[in-house]
Amino acid sequence: MSPKKTTLKPAKNVPSSKKSPPDPGSLRGVASWKEAAQFLRARGIEDIECITPDLAGVPRGKMMPSSKFTSNTSLALPSAIYRHTISGEYPEETESFRYEPRDSDLKLVPDLSTLSVVPWETDPTAQVICDIVSVDGEEVPYTPRNVLKRVMKLYHDRGWKPIVAPEIEFYLVAKNDDPDYPLHPPKGRSGRAILGGQGYSIAGINEFDELIDDIYHFSEKQGLEIDTLIHEEGPAQLEINLRHGNPIELADQVFLFKRTIREAAMKHGIYATFMAKPMQGQAGSAMHIHQSVIHEDTGKNVFSNPDGSPSKEFFHFIGGMQKYVPSVLCMLAPYVNSYRRLTPDMSCPVNNAWGYDNRTTAFRVPVSDPQARRVENRLPSSDANPYLALAASLACGLLGITKEIEPTAPTEDSANEGSIDLPRGLLEAVALMEAEPAFEEIFGREFIGLYAGVKRGEFETFMQVISPWEREFLLLNV
Repeated sequence: MSPKKTTLKPAKNVPSSKKSPPDPGSLRGVASWKEAAQFLRARGIEDIECITPDLAGVPRGKMMPSSKFTSNTSLALPSAIYRHTISGEYPEETESFRYEPRDSDLKLVPDLSTLSVVPWETDPTAQVICDIVSVDGEEVPYTPRNVLKRVMKLYHDRGWKPIVAPEIEFYLVAKNDDPDYPLHPPKGRSGRAILGGQGYSIAGINEFDELIDDIYHFSEKQGLEIDTLIHEEGPAQLEINLRHGNPIELADQVFLFKRTIREAAMKHGIYATFMAKPMQGQAGSAMHIHQSVIHEDTGKNVFSNPDGSPSKEFFHFIGGMQKYVPSVLCMLAPYVNSYRRLTPDMSCPVNNAWGYDNRTTAFRVPVSDPQARRVENRLPSSDANPYLALAASLACGLLGITKEIEPTAPTEDSANEGSIDLPRGLLEAVALMEAEPAFEEIFGREFIGLYAGVKRGEFETFMQVISPWEREFLLLNV
């Protein structure tokens, strides 16, 4: 049986997410179905997980024997998986949020450049990230990977390529099987729960040496490269920085890193959580995004003039971030819990200001040489779908360039001492996204309607839950 696929053809009009992938002897990625078969045989792979991110960034897909994967087979998922909430419920239809009448199939198309082993499985297992196309091979515009590819194509049409570097914060917490009880930090190797205020503490990292060793080991086996790892301000709050690169590649890495970190933590009897605000009174978890743009033909930074000075595109990119990010915040802060992080005095910007090396601003320009000039978006939370967060952030900057939007003056002092310049809750953020006409051209009307419908459905589910605050202050007082 030939290993070449005939039914799983690439999506049309979707730009490639990768450079030429490595050979079958590498840790990650192959160039052809023949090399995929060699990759699986060389490692004795028995099963393969074909996964794709849903709107929440949760891996969805199918598992199959490796022999079936390399045969002439077709993989499909129902379109409804892109219309349910994080709690698995299906919102009511509205004028803009509609279900596909037949709930017909969508096709999974494996991106072989993402093929890698699954190192935590006991049986030899591999995984591959898949794109989503319709039964006739056309791209499905509302799936997260395709949303990001659509934004990438807008840059490509100008002869440019965005470069990004995400920084992902997360908490380690003791196992908790009752959601009515608050989360607590786990015990480290000292036998005591780690306290807060451990920013950049090596001792804080050493408390979880064996777990961190497993994170590194699992990452290495998948061909994922960690740049640095630090302890953040919260108790048992860590941050992993990834090396800069292609946005699709980096979104894939964040997608896989979240899974990897959770599995490593579970091995050690604790949880890893990417909730934006898992513990009351502690710092939230962000996914800061460093962004620059280069010319595809020369590799030169679009943000710098030949003499090294900042270019007009650099300032317009910042202007676009200032104008449009507040209206797309629901893609950067996608849950009710996300807005608990966006509060003053919690090491998080609550503004749309920018500044040079100023961490109180939403958009920080780090100190760098001209070729590395970049803008850091400090608003996204770690609960965001990485594909959608990158797409939203890059789209806002591109709108600023195309519309030549001038930024405000850079903020010299703290930017968090005035009023809050961002939506204060999920419903407000969703309404702002729907009201911005520029987003229809970027993201498409279908995606906006679908995403808004799911977010409103999640809010309604949240409103069915009575919180401890309500029982404490309303029960006997009102």
